[in-house]
Amino acid sequence: MDPTHTLEVPIVKEENICLPLVVSAISKYWGVDLPLKEAAEIAKKYPNMKGSILIEGVELAERHGLSSIIANSTLKELKKMIDVGVPPIVILPGIKDVVQHASLIVGYDDIEKTIFHYIPEPEKIGAIPEKIFDEQWQEDDRLMILLIPNDIFSDVNTFDEKKVQSNRLCFDGEKLRLQGKTDEAIFTLKKALEINKLNSTAMCLLAGILNDQNSGEAVNYYKSTVDLNSKYYLAYRGLGNYYLKTKDYQNAEKYYSLALDVDSTRFAPLYKNRGLVRFEQKKLDAAKEDFKKYLEQMPEAKDRVSIEQAIAQL
Repeated sequence: MDPTHTLEVPIVKEENICLPLVVSAISKYWGVDLPLKEAAEIAKKYPNMKGSILIEGVELAERHGLSSIIANSTLKELKKMIDVGVPPIVILPGIKDVVQHASLIVGYDDIEKTIFHYIPEPEKIGAIPEKIFDEQWQEDDRLMILLIPNDIFSDVNTFDEKKVQSNRLCFDGEKLRLQGKTDEAIFTLKKALEINKLNSTAMCLLAGILNDQNSGEAVNYYKSTVDLNSKYYLAYRGLGNYYLKTKDYQNAEKYYSLALDVDSTRFAPLYKNRGLVRFEQKKLDAAKEDFKKYLEQMPEAKDRVSIEQAIAQL
């Protein structure tokens, strides 16, 4: 493998919800130590929060001298960033009951056609086939986050300014939603769509908030999302959830199935949900298989006992 295609990123261990590991690692790569104490103080805004809040980490890095770019990208551009010495963060599907996660890309191998992910252990990297990586990356609109020193910002920033601005507003809107500032979040996401009406990330986030409010408007935004990106897993999942709540079990099954067609291992509870809507339609064998699949992908599920009881009765 050509060594120029792999970047040496320092190993870091400490993180919290407002300082994700990937942000801490890339900051150290540029010689910037981000204070965990400051991140811990910010984290108080998010009691009982599961997972991490990437934009808080990005803003922390910005306050300590780095600049950011949030772009929709391509494999070619991602490799170009590696070749100029800039490790990008990408948004990828999660597993089990984690919907999505941020991964730091540290290299690639053009001969083996693999992409290398950062693993915070000595002499370890995670390799994934390029084709699989790109398919998974597409599920969240191939988002790429760059954290870079100001002195090389202009050299790296070759992206569409309006799209970058619109993407940043998506992350701002999601942060506001997590803080419970729903009206401000909606305003921010609509602003993102004013700047770039083809921003499927903004559409899906807005649909999610409207879905939480049980608004039928959510359906139009979700459908617009998949019109723009037919592989947008979260939009199909959102439509399934909407129709489950409205007891339209046929449509709920349809959209859950479309989500699983895109990615069958991304979010295990989707099988449980599809099992429920199939049960409601008296499709008992199919429901049983979905419940089994849920436990297969999520063996430590908190509701394992009740799901096993349901399977035994079907």
